[in-house]
Amino acid sequence: MVKSKFSEPSLLILISLAEQDRHGYAIMEDIEENYNIKLGPGTLYGAISRLEKAGHIRAVESLERKKPYRLTEEGHAYLTEQIREIQKVTNIGMKRLGIT
Repeated sequence: MVKSKFSEPSLLILISLAEQDRHGYAIMEDIEENYNIKLGPGTLYGAISRLEKAGHIRAVESLERKKPYRLTEEGHAYLTEQIREIQKVTNIGMKRLGIT
């Protein structure tokens, strides 16, 4: 299995969907509110498309016009792995800085 590294927007989208299903605009708002990062529509929907193709998220049925997305089991596993890697790097950096 080949592992691919996703960009920061992709990880932020996965983190947003880990909490609950959201449509594109709600994902953008969540990321801006929590990380003070404003994703443009092109960046957001490009990342969503890549995440869907990778099987990490999927669109869910909705009676409303807006299409919500949901984190898949594969996406949950991938996000967990990525967060653990980030924690490992952070722990080493903190240790070397003498912070821990």
